Amino acid sequence: MTMTTLQHIPDVRFADETTWATHGAEWPSGETRRIECCAVRNETHDVKTFVFRCADFTALAFEPGQFITISPQIDGKIVSRCYTLSSSPTRPFNFCITVKRVPGGEVSNWLHDNLHPGSTLAASGPAGSFTPVGLPTGKLLYLSAGSGITPLMAMARAAYDLAANLDIVFVHSARSPADIIFRDELAQMQAQQSRFRVLAVCEAKGDEADWQGPTGRLDLAVLSTQVPDFLEREVFTCGPQGYMSATRGVLEKAGFDVAHYHQESFDINALAAETAPPVAPTSAPSETNFTVTLAKSGKTFSVSPSQTLLAAAKKAGAVVPSSCSQGVCGTCKTAVLQGEVDMQHNGGIRQREIDKGLRLLCCSRPTSDLVLDL
Repeated sequence: MTMTTLQHIPDVRFADETTWATHGAEWPSGETRRIECCAVRNETHDVKTFVFRCADFTALAFEPGQFITISPQIDGKIVSRCYTLSSSPTRPFNFCITVKRVPGGEVSNWLHDNLHPGSTLAASGPAGSFTPVGLPTGKLLYLSAGSGITPLMAMARAAYDLAANLDIVFVHSARSPADIIFRDELAQMQAQQSRFRVLAVCEAKGDEADWQGPTGRLDLAVLSTQVPDFLEREVFTCGPQGYMSATRGVLEKAGFDVAHYHQESFDINALAAETAPPVAPTSAPSETNFTVTLAKSGKTFSVSPSQTLLAAAKKAGAVVPSSCSQGVCGTCKTAVLQGEVDMQHNGGIRQREIDKGLRLLCCSRPTSDLVLDL
């Protein structure tokens, strides 16, 4: 298949990171703050939106598509989980996460059952590189499934608030029409924007016998019929891992240039299901350990070259904010004041942050004695 040349007329405001960096107060991704719940909205029978504000009423700067890490205390222990901000950074004095109740999900169920206006939580962030910021493009295709709609909704809301000159097609997959998150708002946004189009693909009609949209799964036939120019668009995909893998396969089969394909780099549903972090490898007897000093607390401890700094620090009793333990979320981002590490991350840190001396402790192993900004 012959590839179509990608020709875009960028909207500078939407793609320029300074738009978001200067819109509110800076909240470093490794810093923990208290946030207050000021509203709870039911989106579907098993999805709720929780609206927060900073406890000190400051504005919040973030990029559309980023997430925060919340750390509620559940049964006497602190549990941290990542949730994408579903609100637009153009409205910086309150911000939202939209959470699906997950069977067996420790945090998602606790939020649904216990969080109410007036509740406060510890949170860190924002973080994440799943964002259109820095990509000068005028034609976008958003592909989401289930609660994976949240980062794409933040992007859509931001474009709407900016009256951005963008051509956006938003394709969302759901179990049934009743499970379409933000259904009414998306319809209103489509009615008010000539270059914004929404398509829902439902596995079944459910209780809506007169459903007129596509049924089944998103495939090449649906994509080619409904979005005939999809090869010309910058694609952003978020949802369960199986959905994202299948979607990428459909696009590759059609000859899509994957240089213009972006997907959320961690499985939101897997994190929500409270999977345990990987165990740090056991050091071999022949390894020479290094000494780590925490600059703020003065604590010192020994780390083997095969241990992650996060695992070693926690074993030594240090309090380090963390969540995914996979080098994705950015929660454990910390400055290395002295020494060197080997960091193998998965997108949770940007080059400009690395240049400033920041490292992700969950995927960093020592190659010398270290001093950390903790």
